[in-house]
Amino acid sequence: MPIILESHHDVAVLRIDHGKGNTLDTDSCRELAFRLEETGEARAVVLTGTGGIFSAGVDLKRIHEGGASYVSEFLPLLSDALLAVFGCPRPVVAALNGHAIAGGAVLAAACDHRVLTTGPGRIGVTELLVGLPFPLAALEILRCAYGTAPLPRLTYTGETLGGDEARAAGLVDELAPPEDVLKRALAVATRLGGLPAEPFAHTKAQIRQPFHERVAEYRHSDDPGVERMWRSAEALAAVKSYVDSKIGGRG
Repeated sequence: MPIILESHHDVAVLRIDHGKGNTLDTDSCRELAFRLEETGEARAVVLTGTGGIFSAGVDLKRIHEGGASYVSEFLPLLSDALLAVFGCPRPVVAALNGHAIAGGAVLAAACDHRVLTTGPGRIGVTELLVGLPFPLAALEILRCAYGTAPLPRLTYTGETLGGDEARAAGLVDELAPPEDVLKRALAVATRLGGLPAEPFAHTKAQIRQPFHERVAEYRHSDDPGVERMWRSAEALAAVKSYVDSKIGGRG
């Protein structure tokens, strides 16, 4: 299964375990939303990756292999998975055990608190470097986490940051040694999960309401344009070029 559910006392741990890069595809997006529903008895949730990476984002190899028809199936599932994390009424803490890139960075931004490893691990949104626009849900999640002002720098440059630079830029809340990332995330989740559940959920909903409202109002009109651009010959060619140069056809 691409998402493993573990229990640590009152905290549920969702571990992405999907190929070398813990990538997001139709299977992992469906499973993430499903597993999140299964954590209903937990006071809080920690989201982490397997091995030395949190998530490399969208599985571009699947995009290349599946083409336009796969894009049409995948994009709504991607937005739904991101919104499932973003809309969770309980505390969700990201234990960034390694790189959180592109969709992986958005997934981290959907959480309430981010702990990044001091080892090899960078975070950043690189979609435009591959020629792919952001789904509205992804952009609103980034806006909620980081504000509007930093978005041009984050999105236009596709810059990734690690360690102290990532913390100084506000992309993560704290750093921890590789062996302590999960432990620290569990500690934060336990503390937040100890707050009164209903007042916490209400406060979280108040904070995120404007972003949910924008997604609800504009997603139906914005998503078709995003899908058209992802399905375009130019975008699919750029994805192929990236897969050939960076992945070399390997999974």
